[in-house]
Amino acid sequence: MSRFLVCPPDYFQIDYEINPWMRRANGVDSARAVGQWQTLMKVLEEEVGAGIERMQPVQGLPDLVFTANAGLVVGRRALVSRFRYPERQREEAHFERWFREQGYEVLTLDQSLYFEGAGDLLGFADTWFGGYHQRSDIRAFPRLSEIFQREIIPLELIDSRFYHLDTCFCPLSGGDLLYLPSAFDSYGQAAIAQRIPEDRRLAVPEEEGVRFACNAVCIGKQVVIPADCPLTTKLLEDRGYHTHPVQLDEFMKSGGAAKCLTLALN
Repeated sequence: MSRFLVCPPDYFQIDYEINPWMRRANGVDSARAVGQWQTLMKVLEEEVGAGIERMQPVQGLPDLVFTANAGLVVGRRALVSRFRYPERQREEAHFERWFREQGYEVLTLDQSLYFEGAGDLLGFADTWFGGYHQRSDIRAFPRLSEIFQREIIPLELIDSRFYHLDTCFCPLSGGDLLYLPSAFDSYGQAAIAQRIPEDRRLAVPEEEGVRFACNAVCIGKQVVIPADCPLTTKLLEDRGYHTHPVQLDEFMKSGGAAKCLTLALN
């Protein structure tokens, strides 16, 4: 069974602006955000059959809810993120504590190597891709490759709206890739094309890319995807995936959706 780390959005709000989506003037409807998060959890647990591990929210850390950035979990080893922005750096200790309390072997990177967890490192069994430039440092990937003994192909993120790899790149369990080509430079697009056959690449329309269509959670042939992405939903269903649209627009105000709200623990 797939397991995910999540954090309830008790203190989720927009206290600062560190990406183009975040505007303090565009306040979060807290009750609506809680309802959307609870719906996402219900879909993951009851419709998709995932296991959920909940960590305690912390007042003053509004983005702790985006657990994809907690770190990277491989087996019983957990590498804790190094956040670029001071506003999120205080989250590191809370994520590290949770991993230690659960019995993981906790790993850390040098303080100078920014790396924002599973939000910037995704891939398939044989090949991983690392997003860099906006948040994570390309220099972190050789160290990660050494630690986990996996090839990591760096992909530069060139659009500030897609600041983490998981906002524009979603590997699917069937070997397919859901992605937004325009979020990558020509080298990145060529690197993706070299590793993922054309008939396995599912390009998301731009108008749905900005609705976070790629920020989806895939478990087997089940895909939990943000609502209001009908073209992407059809792309997936035509490939034999079963989709579960969930309204997450309150979290999109801060630049995240389904994938950002979960960290795969296996």
